[in-house]
Amino acid sequence: MTTFTIPARLFLVRHGETDWNREGRLQGGKDIPLNALGRMQAEEAGRRLREIAPGFATLDYVCSPMQRAQETMTILRRELALPVADYATDHRLRELTFGEWEGFTWREIRKSERELAQAREKDKWGFVPPGGESYRMLADRIGPALAAMAPDTVMVSHGGVARAVLALIGAVSPAEAAKVEIWQGKILVVEGSKASWM
Repeated sequence: MTTFTIPARLFLVRHGETDWNREGRLQGGKDIPLNALGRMQAEEAGRRLREIAPGFATLDYVCSPMQRAQETMTILRRELALPVADYATDHRLRELTFGEWEGFTWREIRKSERELAQAREKDKWGFVPPGGESYRMLADRIGPALAAMAPDTVMVSHGGVARAVLALIGAVSPAEAAKVEIWQGKILVVEGSKASWM
């Protein structure tokens, strides 16, 4: 996979927790709202952004169109005393879709779809769930959105998107990226080919 440099500094926030996150259910394309902890995590992300980006009011703000991401963005901007609706959405930033597996836990998938679950373990980056997307397909989808970034940007999106970003900039290999833990309520700061949690 060809790697590239994002032409700006990126502050990438994974949406806060949902009940499905807590239960270990695959959300993908399902529009699940934040729970109470998720709303607190969104507030924390806003406070952290204020600390690490003193010019936060001048940054671009873009968000996945999914409910859990937009709710996180709204809370984050409220915490920063910015107009809550003054941000863009980009459909390319929506989460990796798991197709027919959405709503199930990995434990349930490993039990009911044993061979497919094993195939995914062997190639998490390239595996396509039934009716879903692979991380490779996700990276192809978000690459153009990242390449078009001009000013420094706050992006609220998803765990799968963050993993694809790490692979696209060459911070880790695609195989490693698919296994990286992406925390809710923290900010992944991407500059050039480097990324760090704040």
